[in-house]
Amino acid sequence: MTVAPSTEPSGAPTLRDDALLQVRDLKKHFPITQGILFQKQVGAVQAVDGVTFDVAERETLGLVGESGCGKSTAGRTITKLIEPTSGSIVFDGKEISGYSRSQMQALRNDIQIIFQDPYSSLNPRHPIGTIVGAPFRITDSSLTDKEIKSKVQSLLERVGLNPEHYNRYPHEFSGGQRQRIGVARAVALRPKLIVCDEPVSALDVSIQAQVVNLLEDLQEEFGIAYIFVAHDLSVVRHISDRVAVMYLGKIMELADRDTLYSKPLHPYTHALLSAVPIPDPDNQNRRERILLTGDLPSPINPPSGCVFHTRCFKAQERCKLEVPAFREVAPGHAIACHFPEERKPFDPNAEGRVIRSTMSAEEQDQQLPVDAHPDLVQQAHQDDRSQFR
Repeated sequence: MTVAPSTEPSGAPTLRDDALLQVRDLKKHFPITQGILFQKQVGAVQAVDGVTFDVAERETLGLVGESGCGKSTAGRTITKLIEPTSGSIVFDGKEISGYSRSQMQALRNDIQIIFQDPYSSLNPRHPIGTIVGAPFRITDSSLTDKEIKSKVQSLLERVGLNPEHYNRYPHEFSGGQRQRIGVARAVALRPKLIVCDEPVSALDVSIQAQVVNLLEDLQEEFGIAYIFVAHDLSVVRHISDRVAVMYLGKIMELADRDTLYSKPLHPYTHALLSAVPIPDPDNQNRRERILLTGDLPSPINPPSGCVFHTRCFKAQERCKLEVPAFREVAPGHAIACHFPEERKPFDPNAEGRVIRSTMSAEEQDQQLPVDAHPDLVQQAHQDDRSQFR
């Protein structure tokens, strides 16, 4: 192991002036209320808690992290499907974080989203001709039905579907074909930015490759920028230019693809990359593994200091008390860690070892799911019953 060459803060990451999208300190907290007639807020789910990044034209930014870390919420907040709690969203030179629904309607041509579930994201009552043609009908009332049909059939053919299936319904297609319909709907108006909310996670591996290749071809053809949300680090490495690693609503590390995969600095990034399997049984057994104990802490009551310290194998007393600044340690490489470290690349001749995170008994108790606390479960049931008496 070698210590990173620069561990002193060099300031917050600098956002590029010419970037298509600039996100600064974006937060989305969902309020928790109590009461029926007179509700009061008793807490908040801190789903996204101060993320900062930018996306250039024709660039793909990958967002990775465990389930519940806030990736999808961040994407939906950027597209204004969810209203942000605070922070700045600058798209194409315009501050849109305070835009109303009517103001955002004018931007829907330029900002689109591909949803994760290809089954529930399509209206089962409408044929795909109506679904894919909806953007044209909404934005240009002068188009005739014949012109819209021609555009839709051209789009279907472009994404690898038969144009003759114009009048078929979603249930008549496979999962991969439905996701292609979702892609066609998203690119219909030639947007500048598309948020891809885990577009391949529900698909077979072979179909995943086809959809990813389709997205790359469309990006090259139409000049689209992507925010690609995913769990699969291999898929993210293939499609992304830059990668942001999220944990409990915060970005832990942000760097270009090659740097992040070859010279990661954050302990959480090390742990994620060590979990990626190597297609060689001998090398797989000899590699270093970092095992994180415990579950993801609750975003309702995140840990003090660094939110990752309860599961970090390098945590020290400072990590429990002081929130690490999200800072740039090298051009284009930003982290939020007090003790960044560059680990040696995998050596096939070295002996394998396992590194485990360590937690105190009190911290382990805090990591237990709610059903492990009978008193809390019993109280919740009592509260529910009292509301219906």
